[in-house]
Amino acid sequence: MDVMGDKATLFETGRFVQPSGEEAEAVPDVDETGEAAEEVRLRLAADAGDVEAASVLGALLLRRADLDGAEPHLRAATAAGDRAAANNLGVLLHQRGYADEAAGWWRIAAVAGSAAAAHALGRHHRERGDEPAAEYWLRQSAEQGHVLGAYALADLLEHRGDGGAEQWMRVAAERGHREAAYRLARALDRRAAERGALERGAVEDAEPGRAGRTAGTPGAGPRSATGLGVPPAEEAEQWYRQAAARGHRRAALHLGAILERRGELKEAGRWYLTSAKDGEARAACALGFLLRDAGDTENAAVWWLRAAQDGDGNAANALGALHAERGQPQTAERWYRAALDAGDVNGAYNLGLLCAEQGRTTQAEQWYRHAAYAGHREAANALAILLLQGGDTTGAEPWFSKAAEAGSVDAAFNLGILYAGRGEDAAALRWYERAAAAGHTEAALQVGIARLRDGDEQDAELHLRCAAGGGSAEAAYRLATVLDARRPRPSAHELGEVVHEKTECEEWYERAASQGHRRAQVRVGMLAAARGDVVEAARWYRLAAEAGSRNGAFNLGLLLVREGSEPEAVVWWTRAAQEGHGRAALRLALVYARRGELDEGQRWADRAVTLGPAEVAERAARLRDALRQELTA
Repeated sequence: MDVMGDKATLFETGRFVQPSGEEAEAVPDVDETGEAAEEVRLRLAADAGDVEAASVLGALLLRRADLDGAEPHLRAATAAGDRAAANNLGVLLHQRGYADEAAGWWRIAAVAGSAAAAHALGRHHRERGDEPAAEYWLRQSAEQGHVLGAYALADLLEHRGDGGAEQWMRVAAERGHREAAYRLARALDRRAAERGALERGAVEDAEPGRAGRTAGTPGAGPRSATGLGVPPAEEAEQWYRQAAARGHRRAALHLGAILERRGELKEAGRWYLTSAKDGEARAACALGFLLRDAGDTENAAVWWLRAAQDGDGNAANALGALHAERGQPQTAERWYRAALDAGDVNGAYNLGLLCAEQGRTTQAEQWYRHAAYAGHREAANALAILLLQGGDTTGAEPWFSKAAEAGSVDAAFNLGILYAGRGEDAAALRWYERAAAAGHTEAALQVGIARLRDGDEQDAELHLRCAAGGGSAEAAYRLATVLDARRPRPSAHELGEVVHEKTECEEWYERAASQGHRRAQVRVGMLAAARGDVVEAARWYRLAAEAGSRNGAFNLGLLLVREGSEPEAVVWWTRAAQEGHGRAALRLALVYARRGELDEGQRWADRAVTLGPAEVAERAARLRDALRQELTA
């Protein structure tokens, strides 16, 4: 029987592997007493000329690394024609460093039908660079059902870019080879990503109404390599799970990531923990982030520390950020430097941010440059901002461009601001559009404003909706004004009562108002006043006025006068008039004239004439002249 073929050192990993179930039966696991008795029995049988006993005894001693004891028994059994002994003799000679002699015995065993020997011989030829011979023997091994032969053949074919690699990788995976399961999952993962990219492209290029149809047979769903209709991503997860269950730490890491993306955080955490305990630094780092998001920063720091000490730059950065948040900049800097030493350019970027927060501008610029030259797009954007703040517009522009071209949305928006400041509106709009397409709220607002200016109300509305949905109060207000302009006159109830239903434009006004937008607050107050809700109107007018809105102060004054609170109204009109509100000044002139305070009335009338608008200035001028006549009479 082929006993020792699986004990050969794997070409890919340099590690020993356990034998398959069939091969393990030749030397059963027994306790020390039983093994000693078995060895005595085998020796007696071998001395009596039992070829199989000599072969098994040689294998037993070889497992024990007793090469000197194993060799004579294996040679004796090999001379008697035992193919398992020939294979194991090859293993022994290979371990002694006699590779060519080992290959000779493997060839004898392989020709005799040993799948394990064919696998070992194939690996031998591959190590020598003879790929055709390697493929021949590995295929012989794989076709006889040898799991390591199937895996080694798949590895060779994959190295050559041969499409048959996946078939043999799948065979090995199905027979329990955990590395094959992991690599098969990785291949399926890549295929799913490529398919997703192609489908996104198909959707973008599709005609209206047909965006849901993907390339390929109309109406056909995605198919896996097995032809069973399982999407590659789902099948990849199955193989990750199988490999992870067999102790593959990287498979556990990838499985955890899949589950985390799906929101199954508890199970994701279990797989990250399994992988991290097996020494996978990336899993320890990911587990740290999972714990931090759950609010457990103490345990997160423990895992980040473990990962950082194993050379994970991302974990070192996370530790730096944690200490920075705790007000420990020196410790933060040490970890950022550790991240940089580990090859993570984010460390340099974070050092730049840390120095900038401390006012160490020169050092911040140096670290930003370090990261920017290494291709860090946000560092390039930060460097450009730093240069711009220092008045170096010429130096800032190329870094903004570099960052924007690399995909920095903020840099694209900043370029728009830069060009707008120069009066280059067309160039500014191009960058605003690019940033808006990537979801930048303020850029979408700027595009919406530009479209309104150009009279393209439909496209303006689309961009304003995006910006308003992203939280821009100004966009919500401008969207509301667009919708307000289209609003028909309120319908009337058949009995003559006005029926008020809140429109979409009112909802956007209210959203902007609740975010502190003063003009929106005034508008919401006006809408409330129109429907007779004086309390609500006064509340919004007061909010706007207290925030500095002169229209809010003026309207609040009008409301207070109607409610009989003229003294308080005068306070708000005074504030509005002092901020340049002509109508408020005219109202004050009238109030003081009625009170007989002619000098004060004339002063506010003069102010109203100056402030306008035209009809206000005309009325204020007539009032002022009348007050002068009264004063000189």
